Amino acid sequence: MPAELSPIDKAKFVAAKRAVDFVQDGMKLGLGTGSTAAWMVRCLGERIRDEGLRVTGVPTSTRTAELARQVGVTVTSLDDAKWLDLTIDGADEFDANLALIKGGGAALLQEKIVATASDQMIVIADAAKEVAQLGAFPLPVEVIPFGWQTTKALIEETLVAMDVLNRDVTLRMNGDRPLLTDEANYIVDLHLNRIGNARQLALVLNQIPGVVENGLFIDICDMVIIGHGDGRVQVRDINAGTESDERIEFAASDNIFADLGD
Repeated sequence: MPAELSPIDKAKFVAAKRAVDFVQDGMKLGLGTGSTAAWMVRCLGERIRDEGLRVTGVPTSTRTAELARQVGVTVTSLDDAKWLDLTIDGADEFDANLALIKGGGAALLQEKIVATASDQMIVIADAAKEVAQLGAFPLPVEVIPFGWQTTKALIEETLVAMDVLNRDVTLRMNGDRPLLTDEANYIVDLHLNRIGNARQLALVLNQIPGVVENGLFIDICDMVIIGHGDGRVQVRDINAGTESDERIEFAASDNIFADLGD
């Protein structure tokens, strides 16, 4: 049960649980990828089980799709759904303007497509994900395997003119082989330490031949829900310009799907 979770998992759980309160009957939802998003899918499954909530989910990865089916969420494709009411997803970093770095789970391409096909995006995160300036978390860039070393070299050359602190670029590995995304592409991680102009960098990276998409989410997120290990949540709505502090109480009934892994 949540009382037995680590503080970081409690923070993820309360953020996810609060976010699911925004889901209404009949909605078409984008379902994010990652450990925090997995809590959200479980909380959504709990509402479906206990309240008879009817929703349709569009997962952003195969592992999210598998979890959603396990907990009773009806899953469809974005092509069938066409447009979504809401996407709920995690983030690796976010700043005061709700600009994000995403892609630590190698699902940034589907995540960005789904988020931009939604009326609203809510990000759920623990407090450690908030930063004054993006860039401490390596920026993922999805590239096609063909000529990836040339693409990597072009990225490195481009970074020379960008307002970043470091310019190290590495291929993300899965054991002794390159990690493959759901679209069978590679991920290169940009170790920048600081990104001075995230909007400019996002635009420039996507002009490089071989780059499919980058992990900078600019002007996409509408709300962030920040969880804390003591059960507190902060809800920031950038469009309304509001921020509220709440508390999620842990109860025995919150022992949701403890037998499921992320």
